[in-house]
Amino acid sequence: MGKLPNLVPISDLRQDAAKVLKQVRESREPLIITQRGRAAAVMLSVEEYERSERDKEILRLLARGEKEIAAGKGFDLKTVMAEAKALLAEEPV
Repeated sequence: MGKLPNLVPISDLRQDAAKVLKQVRESREPLIITQRGRAAAVMLSVEEYERSERDKEILRLLARGEKEIAAGKGFDLKTVMAEAKALLAEEPV
């Protein structure tokens, strides 16, 4: 059985928003806000939101790379590694 989600009724959020925010930050888990017994919104800490956005961007880039490979586009590993080496050798501005 999977982990049960953290649920908070909107009335609890209204009564003690600071406590709910503290719970979100400390648990690092999404918090589902309910309204009339139904899920209405999801609350995340800023750190978890940013991590999620980075993860999605990585997945988008991987999917694009897969499409390029399937289409016969892209660069061979030797070329990529040479470019990476050159970029890493550049001094910061």
